Amino acid sequence: MPELDYSRLRRSPDVEAANLQAWDATDQLLVQRALDTGIAGGETAIIGDEYGAIALALADAGVQGLRAHQDLITGRRALAANARALDLPMPAAHELDSSLLSGARLVLLQLPKGLAELEEIADAVARWAAPDVTLVAGGRVKHMALTQNEVLGRYFAAVQPQRAERKSRLIVASGLLPVPDQPPFPVSRQHDGFTLCAYGGAFAGPRLDIGTRVLIDVMPTLAPPDPPALHVVDLGCGTGALAVAFAQQHPDARITATDRSASAARSAQASVVANGLAGRVTVTLDDAGSELPDGSADLILLNPPFHLGTSVHEGAGHRLIQAAARLLRPGGEVWTVFNSHLDHRGVLTRDVGPTEQVARTPKFTVTRSVRRG
Repeated sequence: MPELDYSRLRRSPDVEAANLQAWDATDQLLVQRALDTGIAGGETAIIGDEYGAIALALADAGVQGLRAHQDLITGRRALAANARALDLPMPAAHELDSSLLSGARLVLLQLPKGLAELEEIADAVARWAAPDVTLVAGGRVKHMALTQNEVLGRYFAAVQPQRAERKSRLIVASGLLPVPDQPPFPVSRQHDGFTLCAYGGAFAGPRLDIGTRVLIDVMPTLAPPDPPALHVVDLGCGTGALAVAFAQQHPDARITATDRSASAARSAQASVVANGLAGRVTVTLDDAGSELPDGSADLILLNPPFHLGTSVHEGAGHRLIQAAARLLRPGGEVWTVFNSHLDHRGVLTRDVGPTEQVARTPKFTVTRSVRRG
């Protein structure tokens, strides 16, 4: 049976660039391992298949009944687009829960960046999969560490790293160990005036990252635009710190917190509830506010990322700036915090409108941009 033509896979709607592709050797190793096991597709779950390379290669090989979980909605949409382009069946999409893992005897995992996310996944597999499940996790060797084996070793009796191939390596984990009555996530932490909650895949966990802290500290000095009954969007909200802090300072505001990560959206929702703001802050899982109407926001709060997966790339931040320009009404504002070495001020001026610096630290810059009419 011919191998899937991986070159036809696309990352869209995620950032496309010459140095970014929609598959790697790890995907291919995981696919081959799954085919070698002979385990049926209905007993196989796939986690972290960024753009569908694993699921679609298995589907192309005739494997049916697959289940999959992708944290990023951009990945989910890319998988659907790639399936249509290749005329291949979609795996059944699930969140990271029992519906994904019940009865699974094989779990294929593209290793996540963070150990907390890996722990949440390992706990879920140990909690809900079949007793004889085998977890096959893979990653690029340069991004792997012994601490990943240690995390897996808390949930599996046998953790066996395999020989590296094409700069990728698989880890095979088997022999489930007992899990505690309650899952380890979400976790929470009290900060000055509010509580943050986080699931495993949320950036910075329950900590308050220093860029967000800089913008929160500046907020009281920035008078929001009229009208007083604001619609505010926390774009790329993470655990919801900016949305929560603004809601506490502006009781009349109507706030939408949105993120493309399911783990972030779940975390933000937990933070909203923990701070008693469930009636005032709405949390959505969306790609750069794509489901919000044009010109519907009076104010946007933005702390854009500068990584795409394990790659340093400004494209994700630029996409959010472009989204802010679409979402803002004329005269509306975007308050942005970013690493000072990035050229976001120029992009904000070009895509949104006149931009002024309102604060600067050795690492971060805060700007206010006004949407041109």
